[in-house]
Amino acid sequence: MDPLNAIVLLANFVIVPALAYGSQLALGALGITLIYGILRFSHFAHGDIMAFGTAIVILTTWGLQSAGITFGFLPTALLALPVGIAATVLYLLAADRTVYRFYRKVRARPMIFVMASLGVMFVTNGLTRLIIGPGERRFDDGTRFVFSVRDFREWSGLAEGLALRSAQALTLVVALLAMALLFWFLNRTRSGKSMRAYSDNEDLALLSGINPERVVIITWAIAGTLMVLAGTLYGLDKSFRPFTYFQLLLPFFAAAILGGLGNPLGAIVGAYVVAFSEMGITYAWRRFFQHMLPDDWAPAGLLQLLPVDYKFAVTFAILVLVLIFRPTGIFRGKSI
Repeated sequence: MDPLNAIVLLANFVIVPALAYGSQLALGALGITLIYGILRFSHFAHGDIMAFGTAIVILTTWGLQSAGITFGFLPTALLALPVGIAATVLYLLAADRTVYRFYRKVRARPMIFVMASLGVMFVTNGLTRLIIGPGERRFDDGTRFVFSVRDFREWSGLAEGLALRSAQALTLVVALLAMALLFWFLNRTRSGKSMRAYSDNEDLALLSGINPERVVIITWAIAGTLMVLAGTLYGLDKSFRPFTYFQLLLPFFAAAILGGLGNPLGAIVGAYVVAFSEMGITYAWRRFFQHMLPDDWAPAGLLQLLPVDYKFAVTFAILVLVLIFRPTGIFRGKSI
């Protein structure tokens, strides 16, 4: 039995990747829950607009790299983030002005907004493919590892190794800062309090002198920023492909609904639950139990409940179970 090697193995293949993936999901789910809580509809264009913003970041990154501009040991994409955020926010405001604002004025039912967001989704998907193509794109540079498996083994003397990639560490740091700034903004600033008041009771907020159009603009600006951060961090950690970002819509909504749609804290908790569920159920546990159990009890099979290709099936199962048994989520958000 060797529990220390088992813990290192689990950290390398489950805990660290799940923390990074969960942070990326949390940023995306926060955008969805803000739009639902304040603008009162499910934004199905979320994944494709995220892909659009990330594509702008990639193109800007390539431009900077071709001009010889880099960010040292950090990815050049960090320098390109403001351009991607600005383009995405402008795109969202244009979509709001040309599509969503009309339905908001006539107080259309939420389902009408959902159908309108599907139209925006298809348009954005085509635009993104036109800009950058449908294939896989990579835009990572800078230092690849904070420390590698070999470095960890030499330092620790253990048989199992632990690696921390720069993209994973960057994801954790940026996501933590973004979440902290968002909660500070919502709870400490006048604009944030106006957004919360508008979310709680739109008519009372209007009577209190809150400008609804200003709240809408701020909401789209925050959501757009979160989209680009999530998309860029996901692309740095894995790779960029437009269709992959469309697929991320499922775990985003699963995380938001699991935590309580409309509740920012719930979106964060739900994101990490989804990430650890996906990683844990699709991980082959044989080596872990070989370290944890006596040799006579060592399992012969992989002990893998589902292949990695079925990770979205785990998310879908979570979403269905939550909608059936607790549609308001863990933190009792707004019922679907």
